[in-house]
Amino acid sequence: MTKFAIALPVIIAGLLLATAVAADPLPGERVFKSQCGACHTVDKGKNRVGPSLFGIVGRESGKVEGFRYSAANSAAKLTWTTEVLDKYLTNPKEGVPGTTMTYAGLKNEQQRKDLIAFLGEQK
Repeated sequence: MTKFAIALPVIIAGLLLATAVAADPLPGERVFKSQCGACHTVDKGKNRVGPSLFGIVGRESGKVEGFRYSAANSAAKLTWTTEVLDKYLTNPKEGVPGTTMTYAGLKNEQQRKDLIAFLGEQK
């Protein structure tokens, strides 16, 4: 058996795995609309029940102008990196104890990655 014949299945498996976990903003937009859109927008300066998520990736928590945050979010002093967002979106009440956000969390890892990819484009 050649080295190529041995390596090919490993390469294919790796590509399939990479495809399965790659973040995709297109399905992330659908996740946003179904999971976040009732309370948040991605429009700059437009808040709803929750703050606008425009430019959230890289922003410090509790800093959207014109939005009144809970004491917990104001004091959290987090920078919304992709890693922090992933943890927070999994379980907001664990990510920021005392938050008033009533969302239970997004348990599906692929949907979180896609959502974060979508949010990362909103700037």
